[in-house]
Amino acid sequence: MLKVGLTGGLATGKSYVSARLAELGCQVVQADKLGHEVLRRGGEAYEDVLAEFGKGILGDDGEIDRKALGATVFPDPAKLAKLNLLVHPCVFARQEAFFATVERDDPRGIAVVEAAIMIESGSYKRYDRLVVTVCPPETQVRRFVGRGGTEAEARDRLAQQMNIDEKRAFADFIIDTSGTFAETDEQVHGVYETLKLQAA
Repeated sequence: MLKVGLTGGLATGKSYVSARLAELGCQVVQADKLGHEVLRRGGEAYEDVLAEFGKGILGDDGEIDRKALGATVFPDPAKLAKLNLLVHPCVFARQEAFFATVERDDPRGIAVVEAAIMIESGSYKRYDRLVVTVCPPETQVRRFVGRGGTEAEARDRLAQQMNIDEKRAFADFIIDTSGTFAETDEQVHGVYETLKLQAA
């Protein structure tokens, strides 16, 4: 089994690429989805995050309101680091369970984990191969705003992430998503074919 990390900057098309890889036959999990699960009431990180950041991050239903949590931590690097310290070990444990399942069910399979800050956190070292999605910063901002965020929020988040050109240096494969969907799909297919050979 080949362990593949998929990362990139804000709104660089990670989720689009992971969806295409899944269609081609990869086993894919999103670290963000695992993060949602561990933050749910009863999840592994719920109590610790609530104790650290207070009841102001809760919605009316008693669940952690991710928007409120984000508004609390993203402007403050120290708070963001603390949140990551509480959440990441729980997410990594779920990733290991995912790998174990893929290894058991498909020993020559390709297990892909999509995560935003894989390089910044150092967790990219856990993978056999690293795929990085890239596009120009102005495209990142435009996409983020198109999803309902503000330009100021986009630029704040970009300022806290490693520059996309720096991320390129860590990549085994780079997928440029700034063109058409068809152009991106062609790159994804090429990467998949190489990964399939390496997994076998």
